[in-house]
Amino acid sequence: RQHEAPRRVKRAWVIPPISVSENHKRIPHLLVQIKSDKQQPGGVIYSIKGPGVDEEPLGIFSIDKFSGKVFLNAMLDREENDRYRLRAFALDLSGATLEDPTDLEIIVVDQNDNRPLFRQDVFTGRVVEGAEPGTCVMTVDATDADDPDTDNAALRYSILEQGSAGMFSINASTGEICTARPGLDRETMGVYNLTVQAADMSGDGLTTTAMAVIHLQDINDNPPEFTKEEFSMEVEEQAVGVDVGKVFVHDKDLAGSPSWLAKFTILEGDPEGAFAIRTDPHTNDGVLSVVKPLDHEVRDRFQLTMSVQNERPLEPSAPASPRALATVRVRVRDVNEAPVFRENPRRISVLEGTPPGTPITTYTASDPDTHQIQTLTYALLYDPADWLRLDPHSGTVRTKRELLHPSAFLQGGWYIALLLARDDAEPPLSATGTLSIEILEVNDHAPQLQPPAGVLCGRPGRGGTLLLGATDDDRPPHGAPFHFQLSPQHPQLARNWSIARFNVTHAVLAVLAELPEGPYSLPLLLRDSGTPPREQQQLLNVSVCHCGRDGTCLDGALAAATAGAGITLGALMIILGSTILLLVLAGLGAARVRGRRRALRKGLLQRSGDDMRDNILNYDEQGGGEEDQDAYDINQLRHPELFSPRAKPPLRRDAPLSSGTPMAPRKLPSSPSDIEDFINEGLEAADSDPSVPPYDTALIYDYEGSGSVASPLSSIVSSLTDEDQDYDYLSEWGPRFRRLADLYG
Repeated sequence: RQHEAPRRVKRAWVIPPISVSENHKRIPHLLVQIKSDKQQPGGVIYSIKGPGVDEEPLGIFSIDKFSGKVFLNAMLDREENDRYRLRAFALDLSGATLEDPTDLEIIVVDQNDNRPLFRQDVFTGRVVEGAEPGTCVMTVDATDADDPDTDNAALRYSILEQGSAGMFSINASTGEICTARPGLDRETMGVYNLTVQAADMSGDGLTTTAMAVIHLQDINDNPPEFTKEEFSMEVEEQAVGVDVGKVFVHDKDLAGSPSWLAKFTILEGDPEGAFAIRTDPHTNDGVLSVVKPLDHEVRDRFQLTMSVQNERPLEPSAPASPRALATVRVRVRDVNEAPVFRENPRRISVLEGTPPGTPITTYTASDPDTHQIQTLTYALLYDPADWLRLDPHSGTVRTKRELLHPSAFLQGGWYIALLLARDDAEPPLSATGTLSIEILEVNDHAPQLQPPAGVLCGRPGRGGTLLLGATDDDRPPHGAPFHFQLSPQHPQLARNWSIARFNVTHAVLAVLAELPEGPYSLPLLLRDSGTPPREQQQLLNVSVCHCGRDGTCLDGALAAATAGAGITLGALMIILGSTILLLVLAGLGAARVRGRRRALRKGLLQRSGDDMRDNILNYDEQGGGEEDQDAYDINQLRHPELFSPRAKPPLRRDAPLSSGTPMAPRKLPSSPSDIEDFINEGLEAADSDPSVPPYDTALIYDYEGSGSVASPLSSIVSSLTDEDQDYDYLSEWGPRFRRLADLYG
């Protein structure tokens, strides 16, 4: 088998890279001619493809399809494209490929057509004043769009202008700016403006410039100084919190910085600390003010020594200031001052009940203006109870009324009054003094028994006790504890009664022997714990009730005892007087009724020619209430035939349900002349009937129990004369009723 040898590519079809300078102005420009060795009858068709031909940017390169010549049709810019890679093709007339596609590379050669560019127009840097030479401040840098591998982009830096001092230098290769000489002083020049340049071709090509601004940072190398050695000021006495004046300083350092701000100190002349000085942050001046009131009469002039320094410590290299101290003279002007109560408030004590006109204190003020002759007058500014009287010239306070407890104007036992002191200057000034008066309690009230009456069982040990209490109008310590005891004037009471202490305000009354039911009056002696103690004998009304099995009062007995309990001597006298008056009136009334009844029986009906039946009117019924309105039926008088013995008598509505009819019917009157006898017989029948109460008796509206020690009021109508009453029981009521027993017993 015959082996083929490897195909050899023709040298004419292998195209080396082609170099062309950017910005070439001869257009069109022949770059290269390509040729295929495989010539066919009729010729070869050449073509190229790639960027600059059929791809963006279009139309830069073209080829003659018959000769294979490649042309440049536009100016090239290396900064946009530094090379182009194309593909070349060889075809026969029928379009068949004669050669494999080959690469065509076009390299754009750089030209120095771009100036260097600084990254910013102005560079800013800072360095402290007094910096040593070689202290780097900042770095300026620039760029060049040309080929960095050529001198077209080789940059060099320089300082074109910085003033005559020449305080800074720049590194030509890196652009770093540093200090070149000593003596940087912010107070002399605070800002340096440098013009820097960047040039390509290693400094011989295209150039550009920028600004480098260098600020010197301040240090405290200048001490503050007073503008003069002595200042004079003036202030009124008693003024507090006011500014007296200013002291002025000067500092060369940067205004507003800590190296510029001043700090003032008062070294001498103010031992009491009456003055203070602060710094005005806007002007850096010292402001002197008064923090304590000044008194012209005590001291009228001050000489202050002040110092000034910065808030930041001074640099060691800074020179000392010859004006770091100053003298300030302050004169105190005299003004009218208000009077002063040296003791405010004034506290005094006064016994309650102090009589009017009693001097209790002299409350005066003093005038601080000792260099002026002034007169003080006094007035009461506040006296809510109108208890006091004040001497306007001497300030002596006297009582106007009796000071008593209790009072709505006392607060915790204290009475508060306000006094006004005024001078006679122009304009006048005044002061207010507080007078606190303690009203001391006096034991002027004895304890009072509360309550003054009670009920207890009459058996010892079985409910035979009563809790007693007392009150006292005096305040502690003149009140409780209270002491209860039976009156020493009646020693016989100790046989039946005893008193034991329960607590500081109460005691227990106990029965020692069984006592009969009834009222008892026990004289007790009550004493408080005041100094000196007050005691008073008081009467305790005790009602001894009927005892039950458990030692308590039975219901009926308790009601009766309660009704009689609590009767004092005055109330008992009123009851007795009322009873006697009722007895006298009842006797007179009964005698008058008897006389009128006899006159009526003798001929009342005979003197009248009218029918008596028409004159009987039912004006009022005091008997059985609403149920007896038909008790006296006038029809019996008008129509007696309806009420014959054969007819059934009407049933009385007020009679009990169990009551029957009368034993025998009464005979009715047959003529008007028999009406009087009929009425009398009816009254007699009603009085004789045991089942129906008569209308003129006292009705029982409420049951009040039994066993009352007092006689019932219904007993008044049981007799018509005083001779029928028995007053012997008055002798049993004790010595207080002995006089009544002698009069009526």
